Amino acid sequence: MDPIAHTLIGATLAETRLRRVTALATPALLLGANAPDLDAITLFMTRDVSLGFRRGWTHGILAMVVLPLALAGLLILVDRARRRFAGSARQNSPPLRPLALLGVCSLAVWTHPVLDWLNTYGVRFLMPFSGTWYYGDALFVVDPWVWLLAGTSVVLARSTSRASVAAWMVLGVATTSLVTGFEGAPLATRLLWCAGVAGIVWLRATGRWRHALPRLATVCVSATAIYIIVMVAASRLAEEQVAAWLVQQGDDIPIEVMASPAPGNPFRRDIVVADAEHYHFLELDWLRGLDPRVAARAIDRRPRGPQVDAVIAAARTAPHVQGLLTWIRYPAYAVEETADGYRVIITDARYARRLSPLGASVVELDRDLKVKPQELAP
Repeated sequence: MDPIAHTLIGATLAETRLRRVTALATPALLLGANAPDLDAITLFMTRDVSLGFRRGWTHGILAMVVLPLALAGLLILVDRARRRFAGSARQNSPPLRPLALLGVCSLAVWTHPVLDWLNTYGVRFLMPFSGTWYYGDALFVVDPWVWLLAGTSVVLARSTSRASVAAWMVLGVATTSLVTGFEGAPLATRLLWCAGVAGIVWLRATGRWRHALPRLATVCVSATAIYIIVMVAASRLAEEQVAAWLVQQGDDIPIEVMASPAPGNPFRRDIVVADAEHYHFLELDWLRGLDPRVAARAIDRRPRGPQVDAVIAAARTAPHVQGLLTWIRYPAYAVEETADGYRVIITDARYARRLSPLGASVVELDRDLKVKPQELAP
């Protein structure tokens, strides 16, 4: 999920009774909810390095032990330092309970890979012991309903000054522009989003729930969890429905079906069907009917022809695609013969409906199938 969603989940948890279990519970929840994204530093490196490293080491089972311990240790040091420098002024502040703080840090950190699992990008839960990817295929990477549900209690609790109100207004305008301006968002999504934002503004203006914020935050966390569970179940249902429909059409049983959530629309899934030779692209919209429809032309997993397998195998050894090959879920290849060798285009059918160099990785080979020095395609 996106950083806003992770931060809002941590902030909403901080508005529940968890904030009272120990001193520094709020910063623990906010920092912990974002801690696994330490690997975002690889975004400043090459794209291939980022693809190979992201959602791996810092999202895996070992990190789920190390990160809470490190965060709790850091906050304990901060607490000791501030009490030492503050002197008697801090003597009456709430005590820091190390075990409770570790529990809060663990909860916050663990929310991160669970949320990341929900989209089609996936996460490697077992790193560094296994590089297997796991996919929830339940939520689009930016989900407006998670923002609304997780943001309600946070906005009401953290809008007590003019500066904070102004900051929330800026964020509200920015997110509203994103949701309503996204070309693929249906009209109902845009209207419901605006209604939700208006509802938060009304609650803030009338002062309702001001004295019951922990209860409201608990309701928001519960509603978010229920929404996520329903979306996971809906994606599994969509996959089973598409597989059964394909059998009814007389097609072979697919090797795999991916039901990708549509942005802002819980009732639609973008479908990728993988069979032995092709990737097929369908759309399932429960509001328009129960049967899928073809959304785009199918593409070949790989072309046919003499020496194609050898050319692709050689291209896969290129140093600048090793991260891509670690991350790729539905690999598709195109091979072009050039004046002095071959050009191989590698892409992932999750995010590409056609084979082209744009957004893909390109490997140039000579006639002896040796990789030429080159950069990733733009």
